[in-house]
Amino acid sequence: MDRRGFLKSAAGAAALGLAVSSLSFKSFAAGGLVALVHTQAAGDNGPVDSMIGKLKQLSEEQGFEYRAVYAQDPATYETIFRTLADNGAAVIVSTFNEVGEAFKALAPSYPDTKWIQLFGDPIEPAIPNVVTVSYDYYLGCYLSGMFAAHMSKSGKIGFIGGISIPPINADFNAVKAGAQSVRPDATVTAAFAGSFQDPAKGQEIATQMFNDGIDYIQTDSAATDGGIINAANEKEGRMVSALDAAQYPLGPKSVIGIVSLDFGVSLYNEVSKALGPDWKGGSHIKTGLGTGVIDFVLSPLYQEQGPAELVAKAKEIWPAIEKARAGILDGSLEVPFNTTL
Repeated sequence: MDRRGFLKSAAGAAALGLAVSSLSFKSFAAGGLVALVHTQAAGDNGPVDSMIGKLKQLSEEQGFEYRAVYAQDPATYETIFRTLADNGAAVIVSTFNEVGEAFKALAPSYPDTKWIQLFGDPIEPAIPNVVTVSYDYYLGCYLSGMFAAHMSKSGKIGFIGGISIPPINADFNAVKAGAQSVRPDATVTAAFAGSFQDPAKGQEIATQMFNDGIDYIQTDSAATDGGIINAANEKEGRMVSALDAAQYPLGPKSVIGIVSLDFGVSLYNEVSKALGPDWKGGSHIKTGLGTGVIDFVLSPLYQEQGPAELVAKAKEIWPAIEKARAGILDGSLEVPFNTTL
């Protein structure tokens, strides 16, 4: 595979396919740079688009230059990070567990660069200039499961993840626990697309689920979600809880809500801290409900355009969901974190 990074300028110019070794950083080396290295492609109506948008917003507010680099090939991770750090990057943000080893290998050699890993495990021993961030997404999934059990006519609920990894397994188990707390006879079926960037596979799996009588699917698969929503759009009454508000228009009559994990807000928050005087490296941040990053919310478009019967039912049961959310926040409702399928 051609080892290339794709760069998007702060001015929003078109992405340029350039070999990493030939990148020119002269224009911003003196003033520093905030770089986002994303390991999934842009155009996902989800995490990556949200992060790029928020980074651009923050750069305009605070006057720094940024680059968003698509690291498609894992073999290029260290090269991309090293090139950015060598050329004066003040902050490097990257995404998901797969970049953890590259961070461990390189960050100690660049102590003047602040490194932020979004969706990452704690690093032991801690590295003074690295912050890792994890997300208790499963808490929102529990609320979605409760909601699904109330909304489903069949009692059959689906869950489609990108890849079976421990955090996503925990999300599935939380949906199941939430559903069965309301309706003990509910069945919750899990499937994994094998990719976070395969809408065709998502549509194939979702179509089979809907044909099998499942009428509510919780997604957890980034760009793969687009195909799941397409399958739901084929017949009225099929419901999807997706990941990002940008997905509402993809299914105004099928995307009933989202378990939101707003990577853009998370990036905005963590980069803002890194640019301030009180940043604390060598730490791990757990992000859950009540942070503005994770929540379960209803789609306003669905409330306007969805089937009237389902819209009315959603509004009727919503106080029960809010009560459960409050219980999670005050500790009176404990949601298990179970990674075993």
